[in-house]
Amino acid sequence: MAEDIDASKGVRQDDIIVAFMGPTGSGKSYFIDLLTKQIGKRSRTTLKSVTQNVEATRMPSDDGPSGRYFVFVDTPGFDEKDRTDMQILTLINEWLKTTYKRDVKLSGLIYLHPITHNRMAGIPYRNLRMFGELCGDVAMSQVVLVTTMWERLGLYEGQEGEEGQKVGERRVQELRNKFWKELIEKGSEVDALKKATTDDAWRVVNKLVERRNELDRVAVLLQQEVVDKKIALKETQAGQALYTDYQKRLAAQKERMKKVLEQVDKSKDPGLKKELQKEYDRIRKEFDKTFAESETLKRSLLDRFLSLFKGKPKAKGVKISAEGL
Repeated sequence: MAEDIDASKGVRQDDIIVAFMGPTGSGKSYFIDLLTKQIGKRSRTTLKSVTQNVEATRMPSDDGPSGRYFVFVDTPGFDEKDRTDMQILTLINEWLKTTYKRDVKLSGLIYLHPITHNRMAGIPYRNLRMFGELCGDVAMSQVVLVTTMWERLGLYEGQEGEEGQKVGERRVQELRNKFWKELIEKGSEVDALKKATTDDAWRVVNKLVERRNELDRVAVLLQQEVVDKKIALKETQAGQALYTDYQKRLAAQKERMKKVLEQVDKSKDPGLKKELQKEYDRIRKEFDKTFAESETLKRSLLDRFLSLFKGKPKAKGVKISAEGL
């Protein structure tokens, strides 16, 4: 029987630990529901974020009395409305740091991407970029990149059956050739949950575990930086990547505010001006929030200078291509 456990204190060194990452709505909680045959317990049949913290579920492996257990770890995506990306990164970092200090290492990571996403931009790209920087190149040999929601292609594309599958295959090829290219070159495998069934979910996990048996468990880059090198979270490669993303968002938000103000000046319709003002206020609120988060990550010259004396971790972040964005 599957049971929920404390993600930090409830895992053991001999557990087969598989962590799920990816954007909100990619099916992380649902995937674990399939594995545990508890449909709706975690996902609650919604595409909205239901994972508020790093959560873990343990269940016995097929070895039975040998005492080996699977532990499936569910993580929130870097795109929640109620929490900033920095808060999410801090949450994941605390879990990785706590388990690593107990010499508990991941057996593998499964990164989910909805095949229904027809463009790799904005939130999907941001999640993938953070994943690459957080894991690092060495840990990529323990990663499987899995596309989900194949059965929804007809609903989103208006193309049922074989035609819908062809659309999905073209998207997978684009992911392989462009956005996942660097991850694959570092050792990641590609798979697909084409049927949302327990058997297919276990097929993906068992394939990952078979690869794990041939390799030594390794720490992800963020663990090496924060625990081994004692680098502050904002100084890690994931923290720096997040800071860069904040700067890009600030620039985009400033441009949007500028265009809205130009429309306000040109418009002679009082009603339209009122709506444009509301839009401006909304963007301004987003800008202020982004700016505040950016400032918490901004590194001083002293931080940069001191980081040079902390040495380099064994791994380095994997840069995700921005070509075509």
